[in-house]
Amino acid sequence: MIKIIPAIDLIDGKCVRLSQGDYNTKKIYSASPVETAKAFEDAGIQRLHIVDLDGARLGKTVNIKTLNEIAAATKLIIDFGGGIKTTDDVTSVLNAGATYFNIGSIAVKQPGIVEEWIKIFDAAKIFLGADIKDENIMIQGWQEKANINIINYISAYINRGIENIFCTDISKDGLLQGASTALYKKILSEFPGLNLIASGGVADISDVETLNDIGCSGVIIGKALYEGKISLSQLKKYV
Repeated sequence: MIKIIPAIDLIDGKCVRLSQGDYNTKKIYSASPVETAKAFEDAGIQRLHIVDLDGARLGKTVNIKTLNEIAAATKLIIDFGGGIKTTDDVTSVLNAGATYFNIGSIAVKQPGIVEEWIKIFDAAKIFLGADIKDENIMIQGWQEKANINIINYISAYINRGIENIFCTDISKDGLLQGASTALYKKILSEFPGLNLIASGGVADISDVETLNDIGCSGVIIGKALYEGKISLSQLKKYV
């Protein structure tokens, strides 16, 4: 059964959403991410995906305090990312209550440091992000094409021991136009049994059902929840 993973994106300690990663499209949904997280937990949700958008933009973790508050107020299994650049950053995130730390651009640009983190923290603690446009990896807040095919990228990190990968088609993110089912099918056909988390574009409950049917391990849902396109009650069968 697919895992439901709501997303909380943070700017200035508030719960926001962007469209296609554009900070100019910021919409604030809650001034209290802690209350938002508690509402998810009350509905039976067990996982939470937190993105420090301030951290991603500045290249350093910013919203650690909010992570700590959410972890203290709930029993949610949290992955946290955005601005993680150093071993100290990883330690801070895990000490603040995250079970996993998620990384993206640094895994493309500095695979050596990720290999060090695998040794220090264990590959199972890493939630590897793959942001994709036309099947190529995009980095630096989705602004730069890395010229690395998604299949080759995943293969390289599976060989390093990475088990958890979330994949975002940035052409879909925040637009409520449906998930990239064909892309996820292709990835899963190449890597049967991969713990693949779908992200971006989920518009309604039928998307969740389709992603479950094709074998995705989880789905990150953001705007569809905040805009009421999917209700927490509709997700009960998956939690």
